[in-house]
Parts: sequence; C-alpha cells; structure tokens
Amino acid sequence: MEFTGAHILSIKQFERADIERVFKVADSMEPYAQRRRVTRVLEGAILGNMFFEPSTRTRVSFGAAFNLLGGDVRETTGFKSSAITKGESLYDTARVLSGYSDVICMRHPESGSVAEFAAASRVPVINGGDGANEHPSQALLDLYTIRKELADRGRPLDGLRIAMIGDLKHGRTVHSLCKLLCLFDNVHVTLVSPPELAMPESVVENMREAGLGVIVSEDLAHGIGHVDIAYATRIQEERFTSKEEANLYRGRFRLNQAIYTQYCEPNTVIMHPLPRDSREDANELDNDLNLNPNLAIFRQADNGVLVRMALFALILDVVDQVDACARDVNWYSGSR
Repeated sequence: MEFTGAHILSIKQFERADIERVFKVADSMEPYAQRRRVTRVLEGAILGNMFFEPSTRTRVSFGAAFNLLGGDVRETTGFKSSAITKGESLYDTARVLSGYSDVICMRHPESGSVAEFAAASRVPVINGGDGANEHPSQALLDLYTIRKELADRGRPLDGLRIAMIGDLKHGRTVHSLCKLLCLFDNVHVTLVSPPELAMPESVVENMREAGLGVIVSEDLAHGIGHVDIAYATRIQEERFTSKEEANLYRGRFRLNQAIYTQYCEPNTVIMHPLPRDSREDANELDNDLNLNPNLAIFRQADNGVLVRMALFALILDVVDQVDACARDVNWYSGSR
C-alpha cells in the first residue's frame, strides 16, 4: 500500500510487505519511545484524537506516540463533549475537524462509522476501533508483540500456534488479528469460547480459505495445551443488551498460574489487549500471573506506542527525517 496520506481503516488494506515495513519503522522508534532520544519531526502538526467510547491505552498511546514525534494533540472524549449530541452528522464533523488537524484517530461504537467519517475527512484517519468491527492498530501491535516474543525464542511468525480465548464474538481486537494472520504461512489457531460468543463464521471461513488450521473449542485446558501464544480477551460488556446477559459468561475462562503450569508449555506467552477485568467475578488473567516472565501484556502495551509512532511517520511521510530532527534527552529518563 501507499502509506503517505492514507487512511488506516481495516487490516484488509495490508499485505505482508506492508506489515514488514511498519515493523521495521517501529523498531527504529525504540530510542524515542524509551525517551533516550527526542525528535521534533512533527513539530507544528496536530493530531485530532476523537474517542466516542471509553479508552485508556489506545487514546493515550496514540497521543503519546504523536507527542514523541514532536506533534501536538487535541482531544474529544465522549459524545457529551461533542456537537454530535446536537444532531451534527459525521460528515459535518469530519469536514470541520479535519480542517483543524493533520491526522485524526477516531473510536466510535458503531461498525463502519470511522470509514464513513474518513470519506468526508480532508486528512488521513486512523481507525481506533469501530464497534465490534475492527481495531487495526491493535492487531498490528499484537502481531508486532508476537513477532518479538517469538524472536526471543528463535522462532519466526510462520508456523505460529495461537489460542484466542473469551468473547470472540464481540472482540474487535481478535477479529482484526485473525485477518492479519491470514498473511502468514502454516499458522494454527484455536478458538476457545462459549458457543454464544464464538468467532463470527465469516472470520473463521476467511482463515480456513487462507490455509490456516482452525480449531473451535469450549475446552480451555485443551485449547491452551500446545500453543506459542495464549491470547485472552475480556467479556465485552458494552456490546451486550444488559449487564445481566454479560454476567452469564463472566469468569468462564480464567487463566491463573496453577492452570498455566498444568496445561501450558513452559514458554507459552500470555497476551491480552487490555483492560483485563480484575473484578473477582471475572479475573480472566489472575494477578498471580504478574510475576510470570511469559506474561507479555505490559510489553504488549508498550509496543503500541512504537507501532503507532510508525504509522504516523509513514502516513505523514517523515520516516527518513526522524533522526535528522533528533537529539539526546536532557533529563533523567530512568530504565524502561
């Protein structure tokens, strides 16, 4: 794909060479993400961060990524702080706010809404999650994390064995990740969920048509037994008609150290897009896993900044200028 000036709306836009390009640029961003170096390559540029659903990591990491490249961030959070509550259309919102920004990141509860917004925008738009549809930058950072974790074990992405666990029906992160895995060879995916929360059949069929081995199961112990990655997801309460309905499934697939030790291979990597639901009735990833060196959820979150910095640098066509606009930091940056 041609990155310069492009919208990033779906994983379907990417070919394998595009993924490798993003990851190469993400690798080069590490000194800046770790605050060992400072670059002002996007000085004067403005990111419009428009989040109409609750978000911590995605919203803050997009903002941090842009700031670390020297740009400024303007935010809209929630419908109540937006003119949409007064009846303004997405078209009008896009036409106006794209005049105030050089790139926009948007999250919205309705599937297809970000693409609708992008069609009217005068600047590039990145999909930060549209309903239960997709979350492309999350899929990219997830795969980037998998790549780094496997590389530490001397393994490539081809041949990956991964289990996805939990609410696979509503989890847009796993929808996008499954589409991304179709670009790689000899990948085996085990989908562990209650039947009511199973991965959409269209996603499963796409994987099988791409040559992936796919197993659908309700058995957590069997599903995590022979995999490189155990990728857990929370029950997406906000996608259910009521909290009571969501409670029917909460806590059904808990992973703790005892279960990990009994059923997982010794080096199985544990991932989660976060937030993990640590309430007692859910506790999908137990706190007793926090000291497990194979728990990669915080490395995964850190990698989000690298990948999002890479996307901004590619979209705004400054990859070759980042280092030229850099200097060492003049404060104590600690150990990251």
